[in-house]
Amino acid sequence: MFELSTMINATNGFSISNKLGEGGFGPVFKGLLEGQDIAVKRLSTTSLQGAHEFKNELICIAKLRLLGCCIQGEERMLVYEYMTNKSLDLILFDQVKRRMLDWPRRFDIINGIARGLTYLHQDPRLRVIHRDHKASNILLDSDMIPKISDFGLARICGGNETGAKTSRAVGTHGYMSPEYAVDGLFSVKSDVFSFGVLVLEIISGNSNRGFTLVNHRHNLLGHAWMLYKEERSLELADSCLEYSSYISQVARSIHVGL
Repeated sequence: MFELSTMINATNGFSISNKLGEGGFGPVFKGLLEGQDIAVKRLSTTSLQGAHEFKNELICIAKLRLLGCCIQGEERMLVYEYMTNKSLDLILFDQVKRRMLDWPRRFDIINGIARGLTYLHQDPRLRVIHRDHKASNILLDSDMIPKISDFGLARICGGNETGAKTSRAVGTHGYMSPEYAVDGLFSVKSDVFSFGVLVLEIISGNSNRGFTLVNHRHNLLGHAWMLYKEERSLELADSCLEYSSYISQVARSIHVGL
């Protein structure tokens, strides 16, 4: 547990120059605490998320990479280790920065995310269904090793429970499985669907949301499926990739994504 004064000092008074970004929970600030770079997620007064999501993330992340929290008055903050390369979407969907991600690195990121999901889904004491698995919730450290983040919408399942139903589907359009978006049914399979979308995005360098081509009206998933049926799957690969030595690996990854 950290004092509010400690968080104020660490982030230079939550200075705008220290702000890393903002999500549904609230703004995130970079800070320095006892010589270690940290990221402080501060619950916003206007956030639609609240005590439940705060507690949810606290429980889910406590054994992963949470350094601590601050609960004082109306303030609610989560303190994480700082991830040097921020989130995957900021690199993957940037026309210049995406060139940093050659195929071996992209393949390592895909495998790292898969290992993370496996860990969340197979722990018998604390099975976690993330429910908002997307590129902006994948953080990258200095070695480009991925970490799954943002567990505010996650559901914890105990024993042999692997899914449930909700009256209100939460998450991000473009990553939701059909049964979840339409009927509110979610399970570990919902996360696997989102992972498949993410795999195709990593391979292509394109976001499923807002994806358009002049010769058809498919989203990225429809485009990938069309190419696959026409045995042209490799055309999905990002144009900046040099993958001639990894053709079978790229093709298999597309297959897995679909």
